[in-house]
Amino acid sequence: MAGRPHLLSILTAPLLRENPVTLQILGLCSALAVTTSLATALTMSAALTVVVTLAAGIISVIRRHIPDAIRLIVQIVIIASLVIVIDQVLQAFFYEISRALSVYVALITTNCLVLGRTESFARSNPPIPAMTDALGNGLGYSLILVVIGAVRELFGQGTLLGVGVLPLAEEGGWFTPLGLMLLPPSGFFLLGGLVWAIRSVRTEQAEAAEFGPAAPTEAAE
Repeated sequence: MAGRPHLLSILTAPLLRENPVTLQILGLCSALAVTTSLATALTMSAALTVVVTLAAGIISVIRRHIPDAIRLIVQIVIIASLVIVIDQVLQAFFYEISRALSVYVALITTNCLVLGRTESFARSNPPIPAMTDALGNGLGYSLILVVIGAVRELFGQGTLLGVGVLPLAEEGGWFTPLGLMLLPPSGFFLLGGLVWAIRSVRTEQAEAAEFGPAAPTEAAE
């Protein structure tokens, strides 16, 4: 019973309080590149969450048998093997989405979030806490991708998961899609705005200013 609150805290902390994207600024490439639609954002989120959770569990189980000198190589091999399996599954059952994701599924292997959780947590904790931590970080990453993907698709195409939500002007409605939402800069703008909004509410996440206001200079006599 005593372990349940601890595991719950590990699972929920990465959602907002320690979100890997908005607080730790990890996994930005995929967060910006695959969020042009909600479908690709959901697929990428599921793929990364499965990979990071399974990798954390495997590495935690064999952590006492991995020499320090080759620990990173072993972790990358395990992660890459899982990514290959996930990529093959996507190509077999979700080919169109797999094409839309392009090389970004393969790049999960080098995602800082995946390697960071295996190196900093899974390598020094038992399997259950390690997989709980990985799942929480995967869900935190997924939350950001889903929010950005939904906003970009909704305002860029007027749809969600390909289903019309906003009546398009070309079909007699009132909404004109915003082409900028489907371009890379919109991902930067939305992610930056999301980071600002979260840190405005949770002020403890705001970074301290590196430079203070300049001291007033005395007028020359």
